[in-house]
Amino acid sequence: QVQLVESGGGLVQAGGSLRLSCAASGRISSYAMGWFRQAPGKEREFVCSSYGSRYYGDSVKGRFTISRDNAKNTVYLQMNSLKPEDTAVYYCAARKGGVRLDDRYDYWGQGTQVTVSS
Repeated sequence: QVQLVESGGGLVQAGGSLRLSCAASGRISSYAMGWFRQAPGKEREFVCSSYGSRYYGDSVKGRFTISRDNAKNTVYLQMNSLKPEDTAVYYCAARKGGVRLDDRYDYWGQGTQVTVSS
């Protein structure tokens, strides 16, 4: 069982940056780690994931970067050039067995709100 806790969300102006963190209760070295987001009235959307290679959704490529510190059991999401359409609740997720670009992950955090004002 892995518990995930996100932090770092908040309100930022368009063009600004935020860094989200996801702290895991256990070792994450054998897990694919992903970030997803869900805006009001929309389905949950894949943002990025990491397990060896990194994968990004089209809407965030070139602006967002996922990184992980396995020694600290923490995953980060650096978000640059933020847009109002990035406004959503951001969720961290963990999965055994490799990256998936859908939401079939085993463990989820509670989410952290990111709001980008225009």
